[in-house]
Amino acid sequence: MSKIVILGAGISGHTAASHLRRKLGKEHEVLVVSPNRNYQWVPSNIWVGIGRMKPESVIFPLEPLYKKKNIGYKQAKVVSFYPEGDSTVRQPFVMVEYVFGEKAGIQEKVTYDFLINATGPKLAFDLTEGLHPGSNKTYSVCTYDHASHASSALHQLINNIKTQNKKAKILIGTGHPKATCQGAAFEYILNVEKELVKFGVRDQVELTWISNENELGDFGMDGMLMTYGNQTMKSSEMVEMVFVDRGIKWILGAGVNKIEEGIAHYENLDGEYLSETFDFAMLIPSFSGHGFKAFDKENKDITDKLFRGFMIVDADYTSKPYEEWTVQDWPETYQNPSYTNIFAPGIAFAPPHTISKPRKSKNGTEIFPSPPRTGMPSGITAKLVADNIIDSIKIGQTSLHHKGSMGNMGAACIASAGYGMTQGSGISITTYPIVPDYNKYPETQGRDISKTFGDIGLAGHWLKLTLHYAFIYKAKMLPFWWLIPE
Repeated sequence: MSKIVILGAGISGHTAASHLRRKLGKEHEVLVVSPNRNYQWVPSNIWVGIGRMKPESVIFPLEPLYKKKNIGYKQAKVVSFYPEGDSTVRQPFVMVEYVFGEKAGIQEKVTYDFLINATGPKLAFDLTEGLHPGSNKTYSVCTYDHASHASSALHQLINNIKTQNKKAKILIGTGHPKATCQGAAFEYILNVEKELVKFGVRDQVELTWISNENELGDFGMDGMLMTYGNQTMKSSEMVEMVFVDRGIKWILGAGVNKIEEGIAHYENLDGEYLSETFDFAMLIPSFSGHGFKAFDKENKDITDKLFRGFMIVDADYTSKPYEEWTVQDWPETYQNPSYTNIFAPGIAFAPPHTISKPRKSKNGTEIFPSPPRTGMPSGITAKLVADNIIDSIKIGQTSLHHKGSMGNMGAACIASAGYGMTQGSGISITTYPIVPDYNKYPETQGRDISKTFGDIGLAGHWLKLTLHYAFIYKAKMLPFWWLIPE
């Protein structure tokens, strides 16, 4: 019998647990450890953040589902890693701490044969002074409760604009010089703009995008060349077209470093220290590792064997100039090289470098997006990790037959604007590969132009809405859920 422990119940962790349980016999134990009691479909937090969906529409409790599906569950957080065991427990284990109920605060050693670290990122609001959801007029849509608070504040502002016939400023984008998830902020600003139109106050609001991107449409992927209808255009041109059409202003190359009440302070690539005022802001924080520690069987610190912020996997972490970076630097199996029974799919793995070109301000401050690993990449990498563990268990030896690098993996992003079957539009962007391969596609900026395209229209919005229900269905492991792709 094998015991597989999954840390985290987000897209990666839940996907891995689902496939492991479906394909492994009951004699094998699948255990999920997560501090969260609910699963949440994070992409739909955008709709919660404008009040078009209730939090209950994007979440469901984990424990009843896991009990029904014979998946173990502990509502706890991982504290430290012991991949060799210790003097009292000879098996590898993780130290976890319960976060709810009678056991809250109690620590426990959880042993494993295979470990999947799917803890995702720490939402490092603390890395930007004054950036905390619900304070200083700033909000977040990173979790369903953050998004719900953002919706309340946004509609209070809209109400004030209407009743007091006043003007207002809204600022949306990134809240740290190296933040990622520009795609989520992009979708949110489009939905906010639609909401302002819906309530008849659009003309009274100055809506501004602020980002650490050097160009619009970078999205942490160095932008892309794409087909749009019968023409070829850059993602920067497409996003600019969308913003101009909606009267959205933009500030680029901005590293937000401090938030005060209604004021965002930032440094730009020219080395200028500037500020932008606002009445409401939604700024994506930095994503960081959780600061886990690791110890060997003699209790010596071996954190550097497992982590460099996020978890070390089969990537090439050699320090080298930007011009020498290649798609071959990126991991394929998400296996830790020091402890081969440990894996880290999704956001939990440490990227070898950024995808966007690194840039520094004239003062030496790094201002550029970190690489995105959310959504499709999280699900795909979790499934391939699960499949490799399943194969390894069945044949009795390590198997890494399933591989998937972000250098040969595509991704689709659909940014909605509005909600409902007739109200709204969708901006669809599909890119292949995620990490540009300049050797394979030298003439099209590292991407396969036949698989990298954009589109705007109601159909994309319908697709986004359909995917919401499809992936909730899949996450609940309802009949034939596995037929829905990651």
